[in-house]
Amino acid sequence: MAERISMIVFSGTVDKLFPVAILTSGAVAMEQEVDIFLTFWGLMAFRKGQPQANRKISKDFEEEGKAMMALIQEKNVPSWYETLKKAKEMGNGKVRIHACAMTMDLLGLKKEDLDEIVDDVVGVGEFVEEAQKGKVTLFI
Repeated sequence: MAERISMIVFSGTVDKLFPVAILTSGAVAMEQEVDIFLTFWGLMAFRKGQPQANRKISKDFEEEGKAMMALIQEKNVPSWYETLKKAKEMGNGKVRIHACAMTMDLLGLKKEDLDEIVDDVVGVGEFVEEAQKGKVTLFI
């Protein structure tokens, strides 16, 4: 059985989503499985059209946000979404992105409201059960 990393993605800002994508890419390169659980603001960043349009930076770094986004563009760094999508493709089934059922219900969202990169909608119990199979769980 492959090693596994699990991430709970609570934040929907670009400065937090980049590490999610980069960590996923690294784990896939090391032939690890990745389970990503999207909840609250993290889930909102995966609504249809949002991944491509999202330019939000967390309040902790909002002063540096514009400069960071300009630098990313200047250096032709792929977006967090492109990086995550590529990692998922390279992972060939090893990367699974789950939407939180409770958050979906709370916000009145349906699976079809989410970007195609999201695999399914699961309850927290199902995610925790899967996360227990791995050695690393991160909250981002």
